[in-house]
Amino acid sequence: MNIFQTFRIIYQTFRIIYHHPLTRTKRVAAFKRWLRWQFGSRISIGNTVVAFVDETRLLVAPGMTGATGNIYCGLHECHDMGFVLHFLREADLFLDVGANIGSYTILASGAVGAETISFEPVPSTFQRLTDNIYLNRLVSQVTLLNVAVGSVEGELEMMADRDTINRVVSGEVYTGTKIKVPAVTLDKILKGRIPKLIKIDVEGFESLVIQGAENTLKNAHLEAIIVELNGSGGAYDFNEDKLHEKILLLGFKKCSYDALTRELQLGENINFYTGNSLYVRNLETVQALLSSAKQYDVIGIQL
Repeated sequence: MNIFQTFRIIYQTFRIIYHHPLTRTKRVAAFKRWLRWQFGSRISIGNTVVAFVDETRLLVAPGMTGATGNIYCGLHECHDMGFVLHFLREADLFLDVGANIGSYTILASGAVGAETISFEPVPSTFQRLTDNIYLNRLVSQVTLLNVAVGSVEGELEMMADRDTINRVVSGEVYTGTKIKVPAVTLDKILKGRIPKLIKIDVEGFESLVIQGAENTLKNAHLEAIIVELNGSGGAYDFNEDKLHEKILLLGFKKCSYDALTRELQLGENINFYTGNSLYVRNLETVQALLSSAKQYDVIGIQL
């Protein structure tokens, strides 16, 4: 990495910290956390345990983009993560498809107390996910699956050296580290169980994940989904506009959620630098849950 790339990354990080919904009134404290992490992470050996939401914690290492965003800003993906905190309850089932190191899983099961099934295909990342589950003593609440998710059962080839943007290798020349992993479908894994919320973040492979979950998605007991639709589906020639229309035909409405005001509205998302889209079935039912949820401590803010 040359000096220009380094300054570009620093600029992008500063921009996110400066504009983030949870740091707008506490920017100095946020930049201090960034500075402490830059120095502290370079002199520590291995992963560092950092505070997360309420009593939960995260094991974080330098270069973990999403995880370090949680350190600086409290919730890297503020409105999406806030939705998970405010929407779920202890009796609910949550699916974390593309769990990475487990930030969403820890929010759902560690902070809220819900049951989670987490899917992470890359073995090295899966180990970090597992470590975070053990750190937070969530073994009884979280089912960890070291598999990819798609439209059919079988095997997929994955990038394995790109942190949060590891993805399926398909029809391209990739010279980095690759690994073959087993693939499953959500319909077969669930065997008729219906989650209350599904988060899908698989770097462009979302269309095939949804194709393998049609029975689950048709069930009215699934009340909301969070799907990354940021154009990365183009790497597989998937039309994300068509995927959006398919989700609408399954009975969902595209919404935006403001975690600070707890307001759910029809229309485009306001989510900050995530590329995620939120879909819900019944606005009134979901809004009632969001409004009545307990408060959570996030970097000293009661969210």
